[in-house]
Amino acid sequence: MEEDSLLAASQWQVPDVGPVPFLKSSDPSSSYFVILNSAAFFKVGSQLEVLVHIQDFQRKPKKYGGDYLQARIYSPKLRAGAVGRVVDYQNGFYKVFFTLLWPGKVKVSITLVHPSEGIRVLQHLQKEKPDRVYFKSLFRSGKISETTECNVCLPRSMPLCNFTDLYTGEPWFCFKPKKLPCSSRINHFKGGYLKGLLTAAESAFFQSDVNIKMPINSSGPDWVTVIPRRTKEISNLELSQGSGTFPSGYYYKDQWRPRKFKMRQFNDPDNITDCLQRKVVYLFGDSTIRQWFEYLTTFVPDLVEFNLGSPKNVGPFLAVDQKHNILLKYRCHGPPIRFTTVFSSELHYVANQLNGIVGGRNTVVAIAVWSHFSTFPLEVYIRRLRNIRRAVVQLLDRSPKTVIVIRTANAQELGPEVSLFNSDWYNFQLDTILRKMFSGIGVYLVDAWEMTLAHYLPHKLHPDEVIVKNQLDMFLSFVCPLET
Repeated sequence: MEEDSLLAASQWQVPDVGPVPFLKSSDPSSSYFVILNSAAFFKVGSQLEVLVHIQDFQRKPKKYGGDYLQARIYSPKLRAGAVGRVVDYQNGFYKVFFTLLWPGKVKVSITLVHPSEGIRVLQHLQKEKPDRVYFKSLFRSGKISETTECNVCLPRSMPLCNFTDLYTGEPWFCFKPKKLPCSSRINHFKGGYLKGLLTAAESAFFQSDVNIKMPINSSGPDWVTVIPRRTKEISNLELSQGSGTFPSGYYYKDQWRPRKFKMRQFNDPDNITDCLQRKVVYLFGDSTIRQWFEYLTTFVPDLVEFNLGSPKNVGPFLAVDQKHNILLKYRCHGPPIRFTTVFSSELHYVANQLNGIVGGRNTVVAIAVWSHFSTFPLEVYIRRLRNIRRAVVQLLDRSPKTVIVIRTANAQELGPEVSLFNSDWYNFQLDTILRKMFSGIGVYLVDAWEMTLAHYLPHKLHPDEVIVKNQLDMFLSFVCPLET
């Protein structure tokens, strides 16, 4: 039942209109947006509505929806920004809702990430080509070595090695080597990306500088004037935020300001040391949480990395501050993982790792598992999160004072090839599922999705330092909240 409701929630409405020629597909340069009541004065806290009208390359209005848009408001001088909520009317019109959160001149930016015709292709790939990223393992015994292909599932045309995890039931298979036993597996690595996935007609929907992450211009003013509220009104505004606040925060002077909770600034390494004193911090997941490990060991001089001789960028990694009794660990999640080479003995699933943690007030756990699942059907991701969630709930049950933080997905730079494997559209679906599955179980969320979309810097799989610092300030504020 949960899976059905999650799949329904991440369902994307794309009309089945048959093959569409490129000229009749969505054209960001001839589409436009209009700010409703742009001449009015808006108060901080009020809603701003923007109407987006999508047209094709013949400048004719589109009659159906399904395009993927990203929207933000921003004030460059204030280095302020926030995301908007997009509603698709399924007729070529979209409405974007913004909450105005700071005073001044506020500009609107609307981006077409993919036309609906491109989304249909991405949906097709998700269903029909889940193996478009493939993996390999090296098997070795004595002087004989063989490499075979591996994945979450493989055709039974040849004998398989079954590496399904006994505890979580997470499936993983490799083709059996011709001369060696399955037990001789040495490592796991990314094999590569399938080529030639698209027809020439489909490729037209994925062109840089034409229809991937292109701005849509406004047909009138692209800004409004926002005036401050009176003091009496401000306190009510802060308190009225219910659960599931949207947007969850905004940037102001390059500092992230969550709307539901006061975030601390950890501008000095000593602040971080004070916060993490006597704590063990576990970071589990992909390279976007490995960034946290790198930031902390670079920024905090007392936190010294202990060389475990692990492969670069793969781990596991360990850092120690003996004086203040801090232990920081990073370990990647289990397959599918597109890292260069992970030793078989280091392929650990996050759920199993969590089951090995005692927990308590001096234990902190942060998890980021998303990017390596973007090419698979959503059911694969749901199964992984369900295993992790079960382990999280059990850990909090036996040690309620453990702090557990989930880092969400983030937007990234997209070109014609990356879009087919790692599109923001795929990761938006994963992110929707992640939030739903981890709501209401006592974990904290670092909203990396909004933190990348609301910022003025270009999107990157590994965001720039100013964004990472805000993520860590948020994380550390959960670990060491302001005394209230």
